[in-house]
Amino acid sequence: MPQMSPMWWMSLMILFIFMMLMFNSMIYFIFSSKMDIKLSLENKQLTWKW
Repeated sequence: MPQMSPMWWMSLMILFIFMMLMFNSMIYFIFSSKMDIKLSLENKQLTWKW
């Protein structure tokens, strides 16, 4: 049992890190897409004004 414990903790940590990375990339993707939409809308408004 003590021999299995480090492997279990290691796998848990790897899984946790992987989940964090996925979550961060998802947030970044959503944020960047929202920013792109905002920028495109601003550009359209600017072109419409001019």
